[in-house]
Amino acid sequence: MREIVIVGGGYAGFYTAWGLEKSLRAGEARVTVVDPRPYMTYQPFLPEVTAGSIEARHAAVSLRRHLRSTRLIAGTVTEIRHADRTITVRPVGGADYDLGYDTLVVTAGAVTRTFPIPGLAEQAIGLKHVEEAVAIRDRLMTAFDQAASLPPGVERRKLLTVTFVGGGFSGVEGFGELLSLATAMLKSYPELSLDDLSFHLVEARGRILPEVGDEPGAWVVRSLERRGARVHLNTQLVSAVDGHVVLSSGEEFDSALIVWTAGNASNPVVHNHTDLPVDERGLLVVRPDLRMGTDSEPVADVWAAGDDAAVPDLALPGPGARTVPNAQHAVRQGKRLAKNIAADLHGGRIRNYRHSSLGVVATLGLGRGIFQYKSLVIKGLPAWLMHRGYHVLAVPTWERKIRVLTVWLTAALFGRDLVSLASVQHPRDAFVASSDMQGSGGSRASDRPAA
Repeated sequence: MREIVIVGGGYAGFYTAWGLEKSLRAGEARVTVVDPRPYMTYQPFLPEVTAGSIEARHAAVSLRRHLRSTRLIAGTVTEIRHADRTITVRPVGGADYDLGYDTLVVTAGAVTRTFPIPGLAEQAIGLKHVEEAVAIRDRLMTAFDQAASLPPGVERRKLLTVTFVGGGFSGVEGFGELLSLATAMLKSYPELSLDDLSFHLVEARGRILPEVGDEPGAWVVRSLERRGARVHLNTQLVSAVDGHVVLSSGEEFDSALIVWTAGNASNPVVHNHTDLPVDERGLLVVRPDLRMGTDSEPVADVWAAGDDAAVPDLALPGPGARTVPNAQHAVRQGKRLAKNIAADLHGGRIRNYRHSSLGVVATLGLGRGIFQYKSLVIKGLPAWLMHRGYHVLAVPTWERKIRVLTVWLTAALFGRDLVSLASVQHPRDAFVASSDMQGSGGSRASDRPAA
């Protein structure tokens, strides 16, 4: 059988494999997906996971549950050598090994872009994976519990200070949702007030949400500031050592929770460990039909899509336009990839990828949102409802749609679940502490054998 290997199980990789399962004949080819995680993360739901509006597992789509005839390898691709038609896989456990292929699909996805800022690696947390979203929520809830037992002062202020760095969609949505959660939690903490909260959004450019127009972006800033937040434009993070935030504007403050959402970088295996062609930004060179290479220098049997691919945007006028690295394009590129690969194997027609944007929509917290399509701008509750409606339709599989809707309806009736499970991140602490206490106290009477 022909070996089709897909590097990455994100949007584009998942939909490519899912589509190939439906398109390929039995015994025609074996499809293999290599990804360190056993699920695809539906990233537009991560801000709502931080706010407790969606269960963490509902933002993850199991690969094994839905890719029934695809071989799944839990590991990371560390090198691609197309000259040998081989990739190197580093499994979750065990030694590296080589895996051959006949057709390669590179949908590795982007990684969080970081900078050598003092204290950043030690203090900050990203917002790209489910685990990070859950940790952000639990840290905020734990901070509320701790702050409520402290008198007003420096320590309480630090615990209730949240800093987001990055004013793109991920940062603004996560910031707005977490602010909404924090203000809602105040009802359960009579010891605390709105004045105790300190939320900061730091953006290096002069505006946030670059995908929307200037006026809608300015409206979002005003909306966040009316809710008590501080938005620092034209400002960079200089230092975060020990949680002490220093901004390029000269402002300084202590922050117990720092979230880094300042953009994406191409996957290291694509940027540094492949003989496939990449452009000046480290993105894979892709033709409009999602095959690697150019019309004059094609790369045989290699396809690419998603955040790591410089896919020409045929829906925009003028040469040189590239599709925006977002979920809307990645999902549709994955579907087109599956159809094109099947057509290539069956001698059918291979079509170019072309998709006109449906507009952009963002949640800014419970009941708040913004939507823009060309000159049409919708704000507030209607935009928030559009956000939820669009994404519950877009999340793959009916099983996930029903689960998400059920959680939303339950929250509408009974409110958010405000229980912190931060201790889950250190599951052995209680056991170790119990063992230490029993060991230091000697044997108990109940532990002694009966006479």
